[in-house]
Amino acid sequence: MPSSKAVQKKPAKKTAAKKVPAAKKTAGKASGFGPVFKGLRELMAKHGQALVVKVDKPDNYYVNSPKPYNKKDLFFGAVQTKKNYVSYHLFALYMFPELMKGLSPELKKRMQGKACFNFTSVEEGLFQELAALTSKGFEEFRRRELV
Repeated sequence: MPSSKAVQKKPAKKTAAKKVPAAKKTAGKASGFGPVFKGLRELMAKHGQALVVKVDKPDNYYVNSPKPYNKKDLFFGAVQTKKNYVSYHLFALYMFPELMKGLSPELKKRMQGKACFNFTSVEEGLFQELAALTSKGFEEFRRRELV
């Protein structure tokens, strides 16, 4: 004869979720952007003798003005390899937007924000235009005694 007591079921075992370690920041960076980074780094490095190189790594080149601005380092530019592109940051465009006059529509298409250009391949014509723009930015820094 069955007992009048209700049969109690044991709760199912919960399996703990496995923790996946966070990926390193550089793990997702595409390795095929080496020539793009190298070409863009050369554009920025042409002015490197007059600037302060803060970072010079295979995927990150970062330069500041040697003169502080409001007692802080003044960013000039950077070239950085990201996951899907290489970024070229030119702070002079942010400070002096009049430098944008005459910029080709092709180069404008590469812009992200006010002072950044993204590339996935070497494009000689656009790199030459970017080199001229970087020189104009550098000369504007010099004219305003920021370098």
